[in-house]
Amino acid sequence: MGLMDELLADLRAETAEFDTMIEGLGPDEWELPTPAEGWAIRDQVGHLAWFDDAATVSATDPEAFRVAKPAFLARGGSAVDELAAASRGLSADQLREWFRGARAHALEAFARLDAGARLPWYGPEMSAASFVTARLMETWAHGQDVADALGVTRVPTARLRHVATLGARALPYNFTVRGLEAPSCPVRVELTMPDGSPWEAGPPDAADVVRGPMIDFCLLVVRRRHLDDTSLLVHGETARTWTAIAQAFAGPPGTDPARVRTSSG
Repeated sequence: MGLMDELLADLRAETAEFDTMIEGLGPDEWELPTPAEGWAIRDQVGHLAWFDDAATVSATDPEAFRVAKPAFLARGGSAVDELAAASRGLSADQLREWFRGARAHALEAFARLDAGARLPWYGPEMSAASFVTARLMETWAHGQDVADALGVTRVPTARLRHVATLGARALPYNFTVRGLEAPSCPVRVELTMPDGSPWEAGPPDAADVVRGPMIDFCLLVVRRRHLDDTSLLVHGETARTWTAIAQAFAGPPGTDPARVRTSSG
């Protein structure tokens, strides 16, 4: 199986898990608040659908995407909230079908791409392989918001390795997007996958290290959990600074996740 085939298979599996979570929701459940301030479950679904439509444009007509990109970025950090508000007139069925259709079209477009093809996005341009990985990461992250709203615990899967990969690779970007100089000191990431096997990134001789369960690292880099609410062990000044600002997604700095427990809890 080639790289794109593997990534697309995992994105389809992540999509199916998300779709299963929203399949049987009643009208009241669509309005349940999620950890994202001001966003209900319906907003999470609409968000994924809108950006899937944008991803399809990037994959099929990259020049059209580049032309439209400045106007979107000019809207600033409020853009995603404005998009969420714009879809609140849709019914649950309409939102569900929008998500399913948008994701199906995106998957069809991705399947025609070579792994190394360059695609524009709202952050730096990416290879098609990284682009598909980013859609999987977004699906998992917003799926976590839905799961938290519903009070359900998802079973971690090996697909988390894709989220961890994006999170580890984003270290320089995490600094520069905040106007900070990217550190010269490397950071080693040593994680335990859901099946107990090891996963590693970064130089093996790096003095700065982040260690712990892969699920905790992934929750950290999608900014769904505060570091103090994870089991991650962080060694070194650069590693400590990074884990405070880490994010696997493109765009402006993400908001700080709320603390779930106190330092003594």
